[in-house]
Amino acid sequence: MHISEGILSGGVLIAGWAGTLAGVSVGLKKTNPDKIVKVALLSSAFFLASLVNVKIGPSSTHLSLLAPMGLILGWAAFPAIVVALLLQAVLFHFGGLLVLGVNAFIMGISAVSVYLLFGEKIRGTGSKIYSFIAGALAVMIAALLVGLSLGLTDGNFLTAAKLIILVHLPLSLIEGLATMFIISWLKRVSPEFLS
Repeated sequence: MHISEGILSGGVLIAGWAGTLAGVSVGLKKTNPDKIVKVALLSSAFFLASLVNVKIGPSSTHLSLLAPMGLILGWAAFPAIVVALLLQAVLFHFGGLLVLGVNAFIMGISAVSVYLLFGEKIRGTGSKIYSFIAGALAVMIAALLVGLSLGLTDGNFLTAAKLIILVHLPLSLIEGLATMFIISWLKRVSPEFLS
């Protein structure tokens, strides 16, 4: 869900950068050096999953893997997402450098939100349903934040914001299933990866 360059107001851009800098600071502080390979691996997965973009008005949609990133990395998802989005902006012109703060905040806070809500639950029994809900919820949080960013910029974007949220409903189900599969597979083959 990249918001394109040149659309958002200055206030929304500043708020996005402030939120992203705060999230990255917390993420770097909470990332222990043993986790760096895991952070890099999931940043790469996010980067690759996000390459297939479908344009929707002033934004776009794609598979994101936000929930697995959040559930596995916790706050370290923020720096991982920033690196992946920066590379996409520079190499493929997805989003842009000015709007990077907003895009990174939207993705980062969505990943961290599901971590805070479901991080412990996925390690116990009933993890499949929690994983599915986390995957679907992460996408919907991101879609709502994209809509909110557009709505706060200009009331004329409200129709586009509603369309973005509507289009992400089926994607949220796909992300929920993908998250459920990924977490179930990791619990079976490498449970320590989720610790």
